[in-house]
Amino acid sequence: MEQPLVVGCDGSDPSLEAVDWAAGAAARYHCPLRIVYASRWERYEGQLPDLSTEPSAERVMEEQVINVAAERANRRVPGLKVTTHLLPDDPTMALLAEAHRARAVVVGHRGRGRLASLLLGSVGLVVAARASCPVVVVRGRVNRVPGAMRKVVLGIGEGRREAAAVAFALREAAARRCAVEAVHAWRCGIGEVPEHRAPHGECRAEHERQAELLFEEVLTEQPAEHRQVTVERRTVEGPAGASLVAASESADLLVVGARRRQGRAGLQLGPVNHTVLHHAQCPVAVVPES
Repeated sequence: MEQPLVVGCDGSDPSLEAVDWAAGAAARYHCPLRIVYASRWERYEGQLPDLSTEPSAERVMEEQVINVAAERANRRVPGLKVTTHLLPDDPTMALLAEAHRARAVVVGHRGRGRLASLLLGSVGLVVAARASCPVVVVRGRVNRVPGAMRKVVLGIGEGRREAAAVAFALREAAARRCAVEAVHAWRCGIGEVPEHRAPHGECRAEHERQAELLFEEVLTEQPAEHRQVTVERRTVEGPAGASLVAASESADLLVVGARRRQGRAGLQLGPVNHTVLHHAQCPVAVVPES
């Protein structure tokens, strides 16, 4: 069965912007779009005697929200295969379950709930931290949704295990027919070479050399179907999170990897991923790495 692209929608403006992004992505990927609205109301209603033949106000509202989202997706991409699903579950748990059979999950950066004032809503944060498939958090200026910058930025960390994130960035760039800019940030730590007290120039040269080795290891095994994608390499002196946020200013998509540690509960996102999810100026794709 073909894997759908799943997008969560609750009727908020950010979630409708996520529907816009997801519709375009589903067209690029040539896959169906599955729009999900999850709510506990159906679960609670099922525990009470139904004395009315009329649907509840909550049910009517949910159906309106998801129908509007589907119409919006079809207007954006005529002919796109779109299905809608109302799920009687907590939104976070529903999207995490959807992730097991999805090509990717797309969410807006905020929702309608009481936590909507956060930089990134709680649903988006938990789904990005725990999903088994790539998660795209749609944020930044609205004009980034159709893709105006012609660039995908790929964050390269120190772990040398970025295969899934690299593959995702290359696929997205190939579908968009644009370039990938691979960015690695470094800093000279205080007392990094205390026995020699190397001047900053020598420290910079060593980090640049290590960065080039890292790029060679991570980027050289480019799949044959993506060899037409131009990959530009850039090193930046400074904090990784802030450097990637700055790079997102001129990108349509920022891609970062995330470790999924088996048996570990809680949020599995490092400080760099937290920074970009809260502050990036374009959509952010968090790709799980083994």
